[in-house]
Amino acid sequence: MALRFSLFRFSLLFLFLSLICAPAVLGAKKKPPLKPVNINTATSEELQQVPGIGPATAEKILQMRKSYGAFKSVDDLLAIRGLGPKRLEKMRKYLTVGKTAAPRTPPPAPG
Repeated sequence: MALRFSLFRFSLLFLFLSLICAPAVLGAKKKPPLKPVNINTATSEELQQVPGIGPATAEKILQMRKSYGAFKSVDDLLAIRGLGPKRLEKMRKYLTVGKTAAPRTPPPAPG
């Protein structure tokens, strides 16, 4: 009786873990963005839509942009530790470098 109960618990645990891990094991892929993401204006969430960019890489991109200013080329991402040429080539078609949004200044007060 105790052996049967233990086997039942083990089976339930295995089933539970299988369901949790299934997406990772099956290689669940995210859908790429419909249009290229501008690395000079994108948020972390927008960057993470690009295959190959997770939360850590998105934060590195944002930090680099904050520290050094606008990117002049997608190739500038090669300066990020952990992002090499092969990985960048897989992401390149989903990335673009556009102008940064100019800060909005209120019109001068009439007077």
